[in-house]
Parts: sequence; C-alpha cells; structure tokens
Amino acid sequence: MKKYLPFIHGAAAVAATLAVQVAGAAQLVIAQVAPLSGLEAIQGRAYSAGLQLAFSNANKAGGAGGHTFNLVRKDDGGRPEDTLTATTQILADSKPIALAGYFGNRSIAELVKSGILEKEKIALVGYRTTEIRPDVPYLYSVRAGLRDEITKIAEHLATVGITRLGLFHEDGPGAAALTSAVDEITKKTGSTIAARATYPAGTARVSPAIETFLKTPPQAIIMLATGSAAAGFIEQYRLAGGAAQLFAQSGADIEQLAQRLGEETMQGIAIAQVTPSPYKISGRLAKEFSDTVAKTPNLEVPPSYAMMEGYIAGKTIVEAARRMGPKASREAFVAALDTVETDMGGYRVGFKPGMRSGSRFVELSIVTGAGKIRQ
Repeated sequence: MKKYLPFIHGAAAVAATLAVQVAGAAQLVIAQVAPLSGLEAIQGRAYSAGLQLAFSNANKAGGAGGHTFNLVRKDDGGRPEDTLTATTQILADSKPIALAGYFGNRSIAELVKSGILEKEKIALVGYRTTEIRPDVPYLYSVRAGLRDEITKIAEHLATVGITRLGLFHEDGPGAAALTSAVDEITKKTGSTIAARATYPAGTARVSPAIETFLKTPPQAIIMLATGSAAAGFIEQYRLAGGAAQLFAQSGADIEQLAQRLGEETMQGIAIAQVTPSPYKISGRLAKEFSDTVAKTPNLEVPPSYAMMEGYIAGKTIVEAARRMGPKASREAFVAALDTVETDMGGYRVGFKPGMRSGSRFVELSIVTGAGKIRQ
C-alpha cells in the first residue's frame, strides 16, 4: 500500500478527521493526489510546495476563520487509473474538507466520470489539464482556461502577421472539443490551421507529429502539450530542421523545458503563463510569494510557475475557509467558495454558482537569445 508523502522533510503526514477541534479552532485537511513521481513529477511537487507555503503562512498567522490547515498528499505517478483509487483511499483515511492540485486530462476525466466529487460533496480547488473542459460541479479552477491561453497566442500571432498555423496536442478524450475551439478562435483572428498532429495520451512519443509538420510547414505551431511531451517535441523538431515559431500553453512548464533544452534550442519559444512570474516582483502577490520562499528552508523543488499556481490555489482555499466561518463542513466550504472574490495583488480569483473558472489572467513569456525570460 502506498503511504502518504510528508511535505516538509521529517514531518509525518497526519491522518485526521474532517475537522479536528484544537483549542476552539478546526484543523482542516486538504488532500492532493498528483504526479509526485513520473514524467510530470517536477510540476506536481512544485504545485504541492506552493499549496504548503500558503497553508504555512495562514497557520503562522493564526489560521483563517478559526481554522488551520494540514496538507496530505498521495502520489498517482501520473497514471489516471491510480488517481481515482488514491482519491478514494485518501477520502476514507483523512476525511479532507477539500481536494487540490490534481493533474492530467485523463485523471480529471476519470474523476469527473466516477461521480465521486458529487457523491462526497467535495470541491477540487486547482487542477491542470491541456483540454477545454465544460463547467462541472465541485471542480474549481484558479487559473485561466485553455481557451483564454489559445486566444492570447492566436491574437498575438495575428498582430505580427503570422496566420498559417500548426496545432500539436494530446490525442485524448477531449481532443475533438479542443480542436473545435482552436478552429473557432483562429477563424476569429483570420488564421488557419494548416497542419495538425497529435501524440498518444500519457506519453511523450512525438516523432510522427514532427514528420507531419516537416511535410506541411506552418509559420508557427501552437503546442497544447504537457512538459515532457513539449520538451521532446521542441528538441526533436529543431534537430530535424523545423523552423516554425513555437508557442506553448502554460502546462508545457518553462522550467522543465529550460532544464532539458539548451539556450539555442529554447531561443524564441513563447509560452502562455496563467500566473504572475515567480521570478520578478510585479505586484503584491509576487512579493508575498518571493518573501515566503526566501523564509522557507528545505523546499523540495526550486520556485516555479507551477509553485506560484499552487500558492494561489492554497490562498484561495484559505479565503474560502475564512468565509465559511467556524462551523466546518464540505457543504459549507463549497458554499463559501461560490462567494470568493479576492484580489491577491496583481491577480484576481472569483467564483459564483455556475462559474467555477476563477481567473482570466494570461501573459506571454518569450525566451531570448541569451536564454532569459522576457514578458
């Protein structure tokens, strides 16, 4: 049996009831099932680190609404078949008030299909996919939707006269909805998709896609892929002589790309980002994040966009707990989430009944010839 993974080295993960009364306050358990090993482990662990930073800040300040926070996590290795099993187990063992920080198209699809969120009346706050998802009860996103990212990329390309595009994406259950949305968005900008290629879901097998784009060269390729698949595609496409400009959605993970690819290969790549930069002080949220990181020893992974996103998800959960008041329940937490409207300082998150996509923030990061990120 897999064991819960402690977040801070040497600290034991606590199996707790939904709300453990401590000196008149309630300790709320937040549970994460994510790829803490495997192809997307860097992002999964970074997101987890961001959640913990937000919860630690809240706990040090005396909690929120009479509540403190305890994060427990379980590794699904990026395997959708393990996500539901691990979620069922963590719900039974730890009685969390909310879930957070899930990853992957198929993992989220399996979770939604199972009906477990409705059955348990539990919210999932913060998740990452490369699909366009309809609004689903109990599923709350703290980031801009993929449609927003694609629109930002397509509008930018149109302004610089690049209208013959390629589309590279995962061949998953949401592929048809994704390609339909891309066609709709690019049509509005006067662009066309001249070449399309996919890679098998849950893999980084990109060679057939590269052949497609070499045979029918577009001016630019929009990559809607995970970090490992995007890195493999960029590397092999450039080695094969591919010359199109490359634009990726935020899940490509600029840090993972930089770690694997050299400066020459990275030059000119643009990535849509759905949070403020974790590397520069651009507002109150970025400063708070930077200060928190500086004061936190023994972080599992370096600061990154995924960590910033986890931090935002954690702060959103803290705000919902504050609004919930002292009497803790999953139903009360969901009701409080639906009232959240908060300006974190350069980043706004807001929900209401029937609207669970909490942000529209998107900006482009472009890698310069010196390997630096320009926004």
